[in-house]
Parts: sequence; structure tokens; C-alpha cells
Amino acid sequence: MSAQPESVATGADNPPITSKSQLVEYLAAGCKPRSNWRIGTEHEKFAFNTRDLRPLPYDGEAGIGALLEGLSDRFGWQKICEGSNPVALTKDGCSITLEPGGQFELSGAPLENIHQTCDEVHTHLAQVKEVAEPLGVHMLGVGFQPKWGRSDISWMPKGRYKIMGSYMPKKGNLGLDMMLRTCTVQVNLDFESEADMVKKFRTSLALQPIATALFANSPFTDGKPNGFLSYRSHIWTDTDPDRCGVPSFVFDEDMSFERYVDYVLDVPMYFIYRNGTYVDVSGQSFRDFMAGNLPGRKGELPTMGDWADHLTTLFPEVRLKKFIEMRGADGGPWRSLCGLPALWVGLLYDQETLDAAWDMVKNWTMEDHDYLRAEVPRQALATPFQNSSVREVAQQMVALAEQGLRHRNRLDSSLLDETHFVAPLKKVAESGKTPADEQLEQFHGEWGGRIDPLFEQYAY
Repeated sequence: MSAQPESVATGADNPPITSKSQLVEYLAAGCKPRSNWRIGTEHEKFAFNTRDLRPLPYDGEAGIGALLEGLSDRFGWQKICEGSNPVALTKDGCSITLEPGGQFELSGAPLENIHQTCDEVHTHLAQVKEVAEPLGVHMLGVGFQPKWGRSDISWMPKGRYKIMGSYMPKKGNLGLDMMLRTCTVQVNLDFESEADMVKKFRTSLALQPIATALFANSPFTDGKPNGFLSYRSHIWTDTDPDRCGVPSFVFDEDMSFERYVDYVLDVPMYFIYRNGTYVDVSGQSFRDFMAGNLPGRKGELPTMGDWADHLTTLFPEVRLKKFIEMRGADGGPWRSLCGLPALWVGLLYDQETLDAAWDMVKNWTMEDHDYLRAEVPRQALATPFQNSSVREVAQQMVALAEQGLRHRNRLDSSLLDETHFVAPLKKVAESGKTPADEQLEQFHGEWGGRIDPLFEQYAY
């Protein structure tokens, strides 16, 4: 798996696409022996000015650009620019990238265990704090911007975001909120074979709403409760039906790399990247592109770099590249940045546990999946489900993850295994109280109906 920011291959590594089989082979090339499986964690957070709590613009002495420059100067991160603007940093297999509204994202290196993941998170947050504090800047770990509206947020100077921002309102009502006002934590995991990919995809897709419930952390909009516990998750239901949601074919008997390729080919494109510039081809067909019939570019064929880029523009709850991405969780506090990868590694990287997790969900119907996707953002663990509740399913899910981590037996220097990383999730599942529930209690209690205290109490 790669932690590099959006880019395309070049030269011999970027051949033209002449057949669908190349696209299938591209995904199948992700198959790895178990000994080479790795863990790639990505997490986003909101940068804000401590003086007035406002989101940072790109420019200025205390802007996003200044943070990137500071990290590069002080810690040796290599800058990646669009024009003269640094828009990403890379170092030691990691990258720091910017979401459209300046959300600050670490895409971690492919690591062997959760101990390393947590060390990586700690180092990153310490570096960011060292650069940000003198500028009067802090970072907030929640799933949705709790105070400021779209008009208060500056767009980052990245060409792909201008194209996506123009196209989003044509497909849904909340796409711009997704781009500007959401943060997530996700983990990217490997597979051994096509059959292993299918089992992991089905199991994780079924359980993604349960993870959404455990990590629910976005109950406020414009300074007030919004009626949801994971508003970030709800936003994806009204962003773009072509590229979001629960792809039902994953549960069909003939699910395969090729089925996923067919799905991706039917999703309209956003852009292609040529000569250092993003070119707007929004709404056009990749199939037409493969036939040399892309409007305005007659006879031109796509490259594997175009395919890699197109894969990044789909947003299902679980996404396939040369690895599998778990996409259901709100951004949150430090413990959740270690807990999310621990949850999925425990479930998917131990065969006995993966089999048990699949047994738990294999009889769920498509109606069950759609129901959970629709209801969990509002009710989280309290969502009624199959004569019980999502909370009870979450308890089973966390217990299985703990079992899987125990079986892995990956020890740190103190001879601790990875199970303690799911302890905060165990507490959430047993209590039924998500981070969002805790914040709402404080809002109606000690915060006195004010949102500003959240920025202090939930900052890194």
C-alpha cells in the first residue's frame, strides 16, 4: 500500500490501457503473502486559530501553507507543490496531504503492527504541535466542523478540488460539506488472494456501520446539535449516488476483481492529469476514454496513472485499490487513531477471527445493510437491529477484534500485545456511550449550550 499523495505514474510504469484485463491485473497485483501484509493508517484533523477558533486559510503567517513550510524546514519533510504552493509533504514512506477545506491529513507508512502505528501517530502529532503552537494554531479531532459554515472555510489551492467542487452540487446536496467540513480516520489493509479480498471486503462492508457507531463523533453543525451522532456519515448519503454507499454486488456470488472493475468503469470521471495540470472531464465515461472517444480528446487513450487516479474518486464505505480501505469512521481523539486500525486488523488479519466475523454477518440481507447505513448515523449504538441493537453487535465485533489481536501476538518492548488498543472501543461498546453522546452531555451541561469549549477539550 502507498502513503503517497495523489499523483500519477510516469514512463514505463504508466502504459496506455488497451483492455479491461489490464485493469483487473492492476487490482490483482495487490495480492501479497501474509508475511508481507501491512497496516496503513490515515487520519484527518481540523486546524484552527486559537484566537478566534476559525479554520485556517492557506495563505498567511498562521496559514496551512505556513504549517507545511514549518514541518519541511524543521523536520526535513519534502515538499510537493502545485505551481508555487506546497500542497503535500513526504518523508519515510509517509505523506501529509490537504483535504479541500484545509483538513490536515497524515497518510501513514505501511507498518507491521499497531504499536508502530501508534508511535507514528504520536510522532506526527508532536511535530505538528511543535510547528503549530508558536503560530497560535491547534488541531481538533472530530468528524464534522462543529462551528463554522462553508462560507467560513477557505478552499485549498489544489486543481482537483476545484473540479470536484464544481461537480458535487450537480449530484447531491451535501457534497461540498463532505469536502470542506468532514474528517475521518481510516485504515488500509492487504489481502492474499482474490478469495481473501472478497471475504475481507464482504465482512468489512457489512460491519462498517458498526464501526461508524463506535466512532460516532460529529453531533454538531453551526454550533448546535444536528440530530445525528455521526453527521459525517450521513453526509455521504447525499453526496453522489454514483460513487458512494454500499455496493450490493460485493455480496453476490460472482464478486471478483473484475466485478469491481466493472463498477469503477460505470462511475463518471472527475479529471485527468496532464502536464502538471488537472483537466476537467467531469461526468465523462472511462469506458469511452478506453475506446479513444473522450470528448475533446479524440483518439487519446488513458494510462494506468489515469486509472489509479479514477480509483481515488470513488467513495463507497469500503474501497478497493491494491489494498482495501475502511472508510466508515469519524475523526476523533488520539485513542481512536490507534483504535480504528486495531479494530480492523484484529478482525481481518487473523483467519479464525475473519471466519467468525463473516459467520456473524453472512446471513444479513441487503435490506439489513441498507437499514444500518441509513439509521446508524442518527442513533449509533442505540440503533435497533434484529431483536437487539447495534450496541450488542458492536460488543461482539470488539470481542472478536480483541481475540484476533491476541492471536497475532505482536509484542512491544514491554511485552504488551496489541489488545490494549481496542480497550477504549470496548468501553464505548459496553457503556453504549459514543464520543458524540459524551459531547452532547457536556453541551447541555457544563458547556451551557456553547460550542467553543469543544475546541479546547477535544484539541490534540
